[in-house]
Amino acid sequence: MTDISAKDIQSPVFGWLGFIVGSIALMAALFVFWAGPFAPQQSTGVSLGELAAEIGKSTLRAAAGLEQPEPVTQARDTDDYLRIGVSMLGGIAIILSAVGLLRHEKMRPAIAGIVIGTGAILFQFFAWAFLALLGVLVIMALLHSFSDFFSGLLGG
Repeated sequence: MTDISAKDIQSPVFGWLGFIVGSIALMAALFVFWAGPFAPQQSTGVSLGELAAEIGKSTLRAAAGLEQPEPVTQARDTDDYLRIGVSMLGGIAIILSAVGLLRHEKMRPAIAGIVIGTGAILFQFFAWAFLALLGVLVIMALLHSFSDFFSGLLGG
């Protein structure tokens, strides 16, 4: 006769829930990345023009010894809430899968839930980091194009 252990009897409910929620989080992350932005956005030219004007004003204030204006908090929009929701789904998937591991359920669904939930969170982070790097490159190119205009103020 064989011994029946609790590991064989217990069904992997939390592991499978974590896997399902993690899969939904990953699909939502891909959807938000490829189908977004959902909130109204200014054109890139307007945004870059405002950035260049703000840099110029800031440089002139610094050269004149004036104080810089107080920082203004930006309001959240639909895209922010979607990104937060995807991260929360990924976190819930990780927690559910960890509970499955702690209950000694089957390991494959629980580990898959942790990996997919973490992947959903990391996908958003790396997509944001890549787009931020591209944004920095565009700003550097913009500043370089205005270097002749600001050369007298900056000593170059």
